Amino acid sequence: MLWFPMASAAQSESRDKLLDAATHLIRARGYTATRVDDICASAGLSKGSFFHYFSSKEDLALAAAQRWNEQTGSLFATAAYHQPADPLERVLAYIDFRKSLLHGKVPEFTCLMGTMVQETYETFPAIREACDGSISGHAATLEADIGAAMQQYKLHPSWTAASLALHTQCVLQGAFILAKAKQGPAVAAESVDHLRRYVEMLFTQPQPEENRHGNRNRSGPGRDRSGRHSRPGAKNSRGASR
Repeated sequence: MLWFPMASAAQSESRDKLLDAATHLIRARGYTATRVDDICASAGLSKGSFFHYFSSKEDLALAAAQRWNEQTGSLFATAAYHQPADPLERVLAYIDFRKSLLHGKVPEFTCLMGTMVQETYETFPAIREACDGSISGHAATLEADIGAAMQQYKLHPSWTAASLALHTQCVLQGAFILAKAKQGPAVAAESVDHLRRYVEMLFTQPQPEENRHGNRNRSGPGRDRSGRHSRPGAKNSRGASR
């Protein structure tokens, strides 16, 4: 049997063009407003080519979601925020990294998954599930560092590492919505700054804790004389290390 690698490469390129076009248009216009004709025109391909690779727009959206997960997964897996030794610093570095991505036009930094799920959560269950899997799956990558920070800073809160990880995504997705409303990244960057301050305060300022009898207690290990948890290498207001 003879194989024709050039033809296979051309087919793969055509499919990628359709996925690229769909991703760009959905981020810019939304899922509902993006038509198959628009996707084909943007990709420079015919409708016949579209239906050669995808049975419907929903089928294309699911493929785009899968590729989005692969691309963003690689981006985050190799990012520098994994380098700090302190797990809290890794979590804060992650938030800083997310802020660093907020540049360019709104469709260039907002989330494909967040955009699609807002329109399809009721009408296209398969797309909703794909979006949930993507956002929740990404949040899960933060749980280990949050859990390690909870141990290192001797926190025993009523919240969990999983719930805080999901909260980071709530703030980010909300920040993207505000960026769309105000047509720019500045408001999103401010929201991410607030997220960073909030997370840092959870670990460095006293929080009510519930003991096994359900009583709330502000005392506990790992706090300095002011009642705050001490971060290794952290500096006080006078510049001295705590």
